[in-house]
Amino acid sequence: MDQTTSSDHLTHGDDAPFTDERYRYLRHCAEAGATAASLTLKRNELLWIAVRLGPDASAGIDIEALQRIATERQRQNGAITAARRVVDIGRPWLRFLGWWREPAVVFPHQRQLDQYVTWMRDERGFTASTVEQWSRITGRFLRWCDKTNRQLRDLQPEDVDAYFVAHATGRWSRVAVANTASALRGFLRYAAKRGMCTDRIAASICRPRLYRQESLPYAPDWFDVQRMLADAETDIHAGSKTRQPFGCSITK
Repeated sequence: MDQTTSSDHLTHGDDAPFTDERYRYLRHCAEAGATAASLTLKRNELLWIAVRLGPDASAGIDIEALQRIATERQRQNGAITAARRVVDIGRPWLRFLGWWREPAVVFPHQRQLDQYVTWMRDERGFTASTVEQWSRITGRFLRWCDKTNRQLRDLQPEDVDAYFVAHATGRWSRVAVANTASALRGFLRYAAKRGMCTDRIAASICRPRLYRQESLPYAPDWFDVQRMLADAETDIHAGSKTRQPFGCSITK
């Protein structure tokens, strides 16, 4: 089954709002090389988002509106990553449709970021998902530079170290650190070739080694643990309808 066929079966029998808009985006992702598993994940998140968008969604959706949907998703799912998935999947879809409303405040490095996104997409031919992820990571770093009064032309390797210490310590997984390191190294190489900063910075970024199944969760979510414990009913003997005190057995 090819990728286009994969995207076709994902929307079969779907009567949720914005079916055509979601189908067109899934087909776009499939044609760009998205896997069947990735398409299924996108389909599920887009269904959640679509039923919570108003009929005037085409007039524009901003980050505040999408974040509210993400927060509701987190409350129901119980995992922080649930909210992040809503934003990471919903924003590219809304941009694809032309419905995304960019923040009104433009930070000083917006022009450089826009040029970098164009370079990734048009000159390097990166996939849409890579362009989205790397532009988001790079934008976050550039906003931090602006907030901490750091200029690209004056950046030193120690500044990048300070960024990771400020944001990653105790908060990011090894996978998140590795993805951020790759994205920043790519941007800073690009910036160095255009004279925005020294080429020493990109060379100083070391990506942590990742191992097979690194992205698997260390343990099940606490909500899932509670549900499993409730379903186990380990204090009831097989074939017995009488609930006994925990740890006791029925003997004669």
